[in-house]
Amino acid sequence: MIKHCPEVAGGLPTPRPAAEIQGADGNQILCRKAGVKTADGNDLSEAFINGAETALERIRQHEILLALLKSNSPSCGNEQVYNGHFSGVLVRGIGVTTALLRQFGVQVYNELQIDGLELALKKLENSPHK
Repeated sequence: MIKHCPEVAGGLPTPRPAAEIQGADGNQILCRKAGVKTADGNDLSEAFINGAETALERIRQHEILLALLKSNSPSCGNEQVYNGHFSGVLVRGIGVTTALLRQFGVQVYNELQIDGLELALKKLENSPHK
């Protein structure tokens, strides 16, 4: 198991102000066609991209195929992210790190999908190609 917070790895402090993807999802952030911003308009996109890249680097280094990430996060969300209006509304979409990891074939799960993750892990363990 590797513990890694892409937002911290990207240079953001803990605690940090809330940030949301503005009008897109992680794929558009990676292409620099949209931004991740705080409520006061501070653009944190590069920190999110850098954090995603550090996560991918570690995943490739350790040959990881499955990831457990935080749901709804602008970095880690794998099904939904907040709508970018800081209104608490979730929309379909994925975070920046999830988008990058999926581009490289990593299966991403969130904390509400532990059963699916365990099933995927068992399949990998029983695979003749491990």
